[in-house]
Amino acid sequence: MVTYSTELASAENAERAEVLELHSIDRDSVIELRRGFFSDPPSLPSKYFYDQAGSVLFDEICELDEYYPTRTEASIMGASVDAMVDAIGPAGRLIEYGSGSSLKTRLLLEHVHADVTYVPVDISSDYLTEVAEGLRLEFPRRRIAPIAADFTRPFQLPSSGAGRARDVVYFPGSTIGNFRPSFAATLLSQMRNQVGTGGGLLIGFDLQKDSAVLEAAYDDRRGITALFNLNLLRHLNRVAGGDFDLDSYRHVALYNDRDHRIEMYLESCREQTVTLAGHTRTLSKSHRILTELSHKYTIDGFTEMAAASGWQREQIWTDANEYFAVGMFRS
Repeated sequence: MVTYSTELASAENAERAEVLELHSIDRDSVIELRRGFFSDPPSLPSKYFYDQAGSVLFDEICELDEYYPTRTEASIMGASVDAMVDAIGPAGRLIEYGSGSSLKTRLLLEHVHADVTYVPVDISSDYLTEVAEGLRLEFPRRRIAPIAADFTRPFQLPSSGAGRARDVVYFPGSTIGNFRPSFAATLLSQMRNQVGTGGGLLIGFDLQKDSAVLEAAYDDRRGITALFNLNLLRHLNRVAGGDFDLDSYRHVALYNDRDHRIEMYLESCREQTVTLAGHTRTLSKSHRILTELSHKYTIDGFTEMAAASGWQREQIWTDANEYFAVGMFRS
């Protein structure tokens, strides 16, 4: 569904940052929900974390002491932003998948060439509109062209005309780790096809480390991550005909050492019958619904996956502890 013109939003003449909206709860989404929730074990797509409330909760998570990825990535960006900007070069568009609050991107926007158009892509259109309008005030001479879309599916970028400079995808925050390796490779291929030959990819990915550090990051003492997890059910109640009782589930996070990933679940506290997307199933007490995976990589392992998807590594930046990495790749 398209609600606005596909022309790029202009910082010089737009009253507000228009949002190109390309997602809805369509037939494919219903099929996806049913396939996951009515299988055994049941699962729900993690993209439904991110309505407006979920986006705000995730911003709170990023400020938690236990949640090292955000501050570690920010320290890498701060220390190496000049080298990253040089690697990006005179891009035509900086396309951020899963932009959220665009907090990390502000540092890049302060340094990249003035002619670079910023294209934030996020599934939460309301939150995206709010963030885009704030960016227009903060960067009044920067072109901002937000797109509300589910980036896990191919989506169309607005035409930017002939003779433009190369496009660069920015995918921070280790979001690539939320996908099983096979789909992560598919998504990297989608990005490569979107930017074409000679395009760029600046991407963050989390590195393998002690399980105690990882489990604390996804099960904080204040319970913000638990609220974030439960909000997924609230979101599905609203948009997909769910009748989840949020008081009847508890948050569970554990590290799977064999597959090098965090697994997040919502565990049923009692036997209950649940309706979602027009179908009903019974959950027993202690039945777990998988809501998120977060894979942890080695630098060589991630480089191999990227290469198989059409990306060649140019440079890798890490922190002193090697907790996190930011990589620049070229198609």
